[in-house]
Amino acid sequence: MSEQFLEFQRILRARQEERRTKPDKHTKKLLFYLFAGTRGGVTRLRIIMSLLECTRNAHQLARELGLDYKAVKHHMQVLERNGLVYKIGIGYGMPYCLSNLLEINLPALDEAIDKLYFNMQRKSRKKIYM
Repeated sequence: MSEQFLEFQRILRARQEERRTKPDKHTKKLLFYLFAGTRGGVTRLRIIMSLLECTRNAHQLARELGLDYKAVKHHMQVLERNGLVYKIGIGYGMPYCLSNLLEINLPALDEAIDKLYFNMQRKSRKKIYM
């Protein structure tokens, strides 16, 4: 799992080189909550990383990530409600795209990955000592 986090950060940092903007404080808090403060953070992060490559619909995401379709739909609704992704078009099978809000605040997502990784390491150490 740690290799996957490192790969995510490598991709994000490569994209950050293209633009040098400081993350918005409120968006940073939102990203920390959605990715590092809730149980579904890892799944949402995997979805975002898949959407960084290209647009996909929920069925394609579920198949690619090996997840249940309903779980993907739930996470997409959470991300869409918070303005991090949006649908292209209307109707069944419409693909999702990353929002400009998220694209601009990729450095904050990178920091959220650090926090998520730290939290996961801390939890695994607690299990060892119990």
